[in-house]
Amino acid sequence: MWSGAATYRSTLLLVVLAGCGAVTPTTTTVGTTTTTSIATTTTATTLPPTTTLPPTTTTIPVFTAAVNDIDAAALAHSWEEGCPVGPEDLRLLVIPHWGFDDMAHVGSLVVHEDHVEDVSSVFRVLYQARFPIASLIPIGDLPEGAEDQPGYVNTSGFHCRPVKGSTGWSQHAYGRAIDINPHLNPYIRDGDVWPVGSERYLDRSLGEPGMIIEGNVVTEAFDAIGWGWGGRWRTLKDYHHFSSTGT
Repeated sequence: MWSGAATYRSTLLLVVLAGCGAVTPTTTTVGTTTTTSIATTTTATTLPPTTTLPPTTTTIPVFTAAVNDIDAAALAHSWEEGCPVGPEDLRLLVIPHWGFDDMAHVGSLVVHEDHVEDVSSVFRVLYQARFPIASLIPIGDLPEGAEDQPGYVNTSGFHCRPVKGSTGWSQHAYGRAIDINPHLNPYIRDGDVWPVGSERYLDRSLGEPGMIIEGNVVTEAFDAIGWGWGGRWRTLKDYHHFSSTGT
């Protein structure tokens, strides 16, 4: 719900959106497996438009996932001693995604090692469908408190924290939950809306790019791996939230 390896760490302040430039595939070796990674340059972007993006003739880079170990230093403030899983249980999944600028970008996501294959399959489907994701940055690579900023829209996975208003661990604390484009897919309970400033998107009929609705490519991709969606909950709605346990 509510809310990296020292060689792969970027600290980005995300208030509205974080974006990267167009990607150029290169071949690298990760462990004993040769994979295709994508070099990027950083540019600014804006909130998604209210109209659909124009068509593009850009050749779609091949979706390739690289899986890396991650340690406590790289997890930074997203993990601490006493969390229900340790860094050795987590993996850094490096994957391409489409942005709201209709260009391919590289991002990364921290998830439990048991869910790497399934999560990769979901993001492959989203990539092939060109579903736009504003940014894909691990919580530990963001400044502390970034999630409390108005317009927060970053897509992320692992974050060792309790459920809001509870002492119980969030599924994010186990690396088995993912939040996608939160600003466009808010959380609401008893009039309490998160992220700050996302009230407009409580209207799920808007149908804007990046929104998640029943039966679209996002819900279908997570259904295919057996994950539950917070948009189906009764006592509250968490439209950006998916987890392996459904909670």
